[in-house]
Amino acid sequence: MFEVEGEANDYVGKGLSGGNIVVYPSEKATLLDKNNSIIVGNTVLYGAIAGKCFFRGFAGERFAVRNSGAVAVVEGVGDHGCEYMTGGIVVVLGPTGRNFAAGMSGGIAYVLDEDGTFSSRCNLSMVELEPIPEEDDLMESEGHQSGDIEHHGRVHLSSDMTKYDDERLRFLVDKHYEYTKSEKAKLILDDWENYRPKFIKVMPTEYRRALEEIKAEQNANIVAAE
Repeated sequence: MFEVEGEANDYVGKGLSGGNIVVYPSEKATLLDKNNSIIVGNTVLYGAIAGKCFFRGFAGERFAVRNSGAVAVVEGVGDHGCEYMTGGIVVVLGPTGRNFAAGMSGGIAYVLDEDGTFSSRCNLSMVELEPIPEEDDLMESEGHQSGDIEHHGRVHLSSDMTKYDDERLRFLVDKHYEYTKSEKAKLILDDWENYRPKFIKVMPTEYRRALEEIKAEQNANIVAAE
């Protein structure tokens, strides 16, 4: 794991192919508003293919551009977030700039839309916006007590992106708090039932269609083998 106490510049995690990157403000920065400050620069995670990042603070423009497999949690992004993204998972625990998800053809994003205005800043030409449904049978204890960052309860982070959103999202917010001690993450976790409905899932339409076709083919193969 690569851990930075303090801010980082542009291109953090460019081409990332594994491991974890954690960036959080310095404890010595007593005059800094840690909940509303930029912690990493522009074009972070450009072309990343794997790995996980947790950033306590805001990122600049073009966050996760061309990301094709990395997982990231951040507390706000500038313009053109998730631009041309083809895979992976991005969680934004705060505001976004304009033109979010432009050219996004794969992967998913979860955005906390506290003021209900996110849709006006999202480029809807290739994606759909969906709510995060409540899941009655969350297996919190198994995943949260485990040190396994890939698995939580039923969910492998990259398995079946069409469902398990409640469980996957909560797990990632929990990990964000574990690694960064984010006040925003703690606030969300402590009041999950009120915060969960404020999250919006960004799902590329063709990506969903492809996943559903794969699932249907797998089910047909299972039936044929019986």
